[in-house]
Amino acid sequence: MVTAIVMIKTEVDRIPEIAQEVSGIEGVSEAYSVTGEWNLIAIVRVRHHDDLAEVIPGRLNKVAGIVRTETHIAFRAYSSHDLEAAFALGFE
Repeated sequence: MVTAIVMIKTEVDRIPEIAQEVSGIEGVSEAYSVTGEWNLIAIVRVRHHDDLAEVIPGRLNKVAGIVRTETHIAFRAYSSHDLEAAFALGFE
C-alpha cells in the first residue's frame, strides 16, 4: 500500500464543496479542512506507486476550484502504539 499526503489550496468560498468532491475520488481515504497555508489535506492510499498518477494529477488536480497541490509520499507509518513503545524505552 502506498500512502500520499496531498496539501490542497482551493478557492476559499468553495472549500466544503471541493472537500466533498475530493473525498469521493477513488483512492482518497480521507479529506480534512485545515488552518494555515493550505485549505484541505487529502490522504491518498493506493496499491501501487503508479496508481498515484491516476488519482492525483488524473482526478484530484482536475477538481474545479483547486488552485494548487503539494504531494508528500509516506515512507513508513507509525501507529500511536508504536510511538508510545518507542518513547517508553528504558522508562519502566
